[in-house]
Amino acid sequence: SADAARNVVGIIGNVISFGLFLSPTPVFWRIIKAKDVEEFKPDPYLATLLNCMLWVFYGLPIVHPNSILVVTINGIGLVIEGSYLIIFFLYSTNNKRLKMIGVLAAEAAFMVAVVLGVLLGAHTHEKRSMIVGIL
Repeated sequence: SADAARNVVGIIGNVISFGLFLSPTPVFWRIIKAKDVEEFKPDPYLATLLNCMLWVFYGLPIVHPNSILVVTINGIGLVIEGSYLIIFFLYSTNNKRLKMIGVLAAEAAFMVAVVLGVLLGAHTHEKRSMIVGIL
């Protein structure tokens, strides 16, 4: 059936996504061992964090019903990326920490604006799915 095929493809996608979320692990072991972020930048992890936040919001039943696989893998991604950012923060210089805090604050403000705008401005699942899907 179409639902079974959708679930199989979704599970395969989640396994692949989980592997992608874990792919930077060697970098973070290197950072932990060196106790320094060296030449690495937090940009990809900050971007992935925002990406996961948007996908988790998209997969919630109030936006796009029946998307539990989207919520679960991106929720896991949020935890993994958050862990990477904590490690990065611990071993960064004060200048890099301040930049990270600024970007995280901007991402949080953006998400608050998106959530409020979508929930207060779009009153059907179709409209909410479209808006968050575009973002």
